[in-house]
Amino acid sequence: MKKKEIVDDVTMKRAITRITYEIIERNKNLDKIVLAGIKTRGVYIAQRIQERLKQLENLDVPLIELDTKAYRDDVKSEQDTSLILIEIDGTDVILVDDVLYTGRTIRAAIDNIVSHGRPARVGLAVLVDRGHRELPIRADYVGKNIPTSQSEEIEVLVTEVDGKDSVNIIDPN
Repeated sequence: MKKKEIVDDVTMKRAITRITYEIIERNKNLDKIVLAGIKTRGVYIAQRIQERLKQLENLDVPLIELDTKAYRDDVKSEQDTSLILIEIDGTDVILVDDVLYTGRTIRAAIDNIVSHGRPARVGLAVLVDRGHRELPIRADYVGKNIPTSQSEEIEVLVTEVDGKDSVNIIDPN
């Protein structure tokens, strides 16, 4: 198994800053935005976007944590550990995840969101888009497009969980 770092901490920070600027540029009503981090690493990326929005626009954007396990079609869990303490009706929810691959996690996240309310709009921000969609889902904000083979894996490390920031590509062959 070969592992290669393709994004270091500096590049990751730049990608998150770029996503934040794109969110600012494309949203007229920044005060209606709610960030929805998909557990686990999507939550930490969403927190960083939230911090950058505060620094750049002096804006306190609410953040919710989504657990998609109870809504997945491939892995079932009875318990939904999502943390949604705000009203999302009429808001512009931006889902945030580390990697976009088949689209199944995002579909589950959308199901979770609409089970809690009716947002005006749902967008998607991802740190890495690796392709290979099984569902018609596209990210609105992408930090890095990293095409992979189906046998390769993308590993996102965040300081809060892993002690460092990086993105690695893993080739099992």
